[in-house]
Formats: sequence, structure tokens, C-alpha cells
Amino acid sequence: MADKDELGRRGEEFASAHLRRHGWTILARNWRGTHGELDIVAREGAEIVVVEVKTRASELFGHPLEAIDARKLSRLWRLGAQWCREHPDESCGARLRVDAVALIGRGAFTLEHLRDLR
Repeated sequence: MADKDELGRRGEEFASAHLRRHGWTILARNWRGTHGELDIVAREGAEIVVVEVKTRASELFGHPLEAIDARKLSRLWRLGAQWCREHPDESCGARLRVDAVALIGRGAFTLEHLRDLR
């Protein structure tokens, strides 16, 4: 596995553990839809939350959240809606939300969580 792929996998593990510690329920990880993949699908209270995780070793090439442009955000919303359609028992009546988690580091990560991206 390439170093960047391993870093991304560790970042997703860290983000999932962080969300669980804050009372979230992880419903899916690395879910593949028609037009891409969702890193994390979780439930926070009455909301289904699609969480895009961006992990970088440093900010040398910019902040991780800079990688989420309007096109990527639109795809996340479409994939989230597809996940809800395919999992009606888990998402019935829930509001859909898209969040992003940025992680910087190689193990001792700094974490930034942006909620309700539009």
C-alpha cells in the first residue's frame, strides 16, 4: 500500500474513533455508490451525516479541506442521497447532512471538523 493510502486509512480510523467518542454511530465506512465513495456514513441524533475525511502529513501543499470543491461537495450530496435510498431502515425520516474532517499529521493528528457543508 502506498504511503499516502496508508496515511488516508489511518486518518479515517482516527476520524471514526473521534466521532464514536462523541456519541455518533458509524453506519458505513468506504461505502461505494454509483458515482464514487463515501468515507464515513454516521448518525448523530436524528441526522444521517456523510463525513468526508481529508488527511495530509502537513500543510506543505495546502490545507486538506481545500480539496473539497463545489464539484466534490455536489457528489457527496448525491452519494448521501443514494445511500439513504438504499438504506431506508437506517435513514427513514432523518435529515441528511455533509460534514468534513481534516487531519494533519502522521499519527498525532490535529483534527478540524466542519459541520453542515453546503
